[in-house]
Amino acid sequence: MNKKLNTLDASMLVMGSMIGSGIFLVSSEVARSVGSPIYWIGTWLLTAFLTITGAYAYGKLSSVFPKTGGQYIYLKESYNPLTGFLFGWTTFLVIQTGTIAAVAVAFARYAGFIFPGILNDTPLVGDFITTQQILAASLIALLTYINSRGVQFASLVQNIFTITKIGAIVILIIIGLYVGVANEWIHFEGFFAAPFTVEANTSHAIGGWELISLFGVAMIGPLFSSSAWNNVTFASADFEDPKKTIAKGLVYGSALVCLLYLLTNMAYLSIIPLKGEADGINSYARGIMFATQDRLGAAALETVLGGIGALVMAVFIMISTFGCNNGIILAGGRLFQAMANDRLFFKKAAETNDKDVPVYSLGIQGLWAILLCFSGSYGALLDFTVFAILIFYFLTVASVFKTRIMQNELPLLQKLLFSGYLILLVGIAGNLLWVKTLSSSIGLGIVLLGIPFYFVMKKTQSN
Repeated sequence: MNKKLNTLDASMLVMGSMIGSGIFLVSSEVARSVGSPIYWIGTWLLTAFLTITGAYAYGKLSSVFPKTGGQYIYLKESYNPLTGFLFGWTTFLVIQTGTIAAVAVAFARYAGFIFPGILNDTPLVGDFITTQQILAASLIALLTYINSRGVQFASLVQNIFTITKIGAIVILIIIGLYVGVANEWIHFEGFFAAPFTVEANTSHAIGGWELISLFGVAMIGPLFSSSAWNNVTFASADFEDPKKTIAKGLVYGSALVCLLYLLTNMAYLSIIPLKGEADGINSYARGIMFATQDRLGAAALETVLGGIGALVMAVFIMISTFGCNNGIILAGGRLFQAMANDRLFFKKAAETNDKDVPVYSLGIQGLWAILLCFSGSYGALLDFTVFAILIFYFLTVASVFKTRIMQNELPLLQKLLFSGYLILLVGIAGNLLWVKTLSSSIGLGIVLLGIPFYFVMKKTQSN
């Protein structure tokens, strides 16, 4: 493939893939879990550490394996082809395609906020197919087509929408910080208040192991809002000097997004108090904890701008989700192309068109994502894969300790940094297995289900 993209493009792809709808939604759930501003913001700080450290480790691996496929290649070369396949299997089945479907539906739902008479969740055929699902499917088809026209064109679309949605977030931050200054940071006075958790609209104080456990569970939202930064590694061969470009893009892009997320949450707290009432008469009274349908971004702007604020936020999120899905679709096609080159995916997925784009791989990915849009099960599938994703993060970062891979032993400071990352990851995964045993076990089951398919693919695709 022609190497056409630079460090700016890599950073934009990282940022555009990371920023979807999560930052506008998940903070309310975090607030209900830990109930104190210091712990609430702490989940985002720890997520920032894990995200940037993970991106740094992946950057080191990208300098060793600057090939299309990224994380799939890292796992295959560090362990064995089966490990790489299990990552690709899980990514295709639910992680990548499920995320594409979920982000497309988020786009459609916010479009429905603007055009409720046309776009809604009223079934058209029995209990199935809604106009929102049709719009979501159409969005996936459109972005798949855009990406089939060449990586430069797709990257141009990505850069435009990423810059636009970064600008929108910056506006939200400026508004929030202005309100904070004007109100003398009144909502920060209880920043170190004792933590508590809210369940079924009742609350109780927490501490000790319960606090640690709930803190770990609360990180699920921030971690997913900060995920997809690894997607840029899938398209390594599309970049100029990928040994340097991908590593820089990973660190620069992920660090900037984490900073924006921290500032956005500070803006939320500047406008709305963390604690509120579930039956509050307006967005301010409901607080961060009980924002309507967890739409915290809309609640914040509605508090400042009135009814027009929710409409503005709907437009912001449509821009954000459009750009997010473009980046995820662009990268995913390259991953499945790499698997097809190894005869571990459908043979057609390895073929490229006259613009050096793996158009069949993009098409297969898009078709499955569209089916997930209409299945309505993508949300549950994503819940099941939380535990699985952490397993692959752990295995990938652990591979930097292999001198066979990195050629040289890591400096002491890097050993400590990556060891801390792995210890925290084990703690979070272990806590999820304890607290969310069913969903974590199903996630692990999805991974293990790929083992027989590995041998089926080896047999059928090698003929």
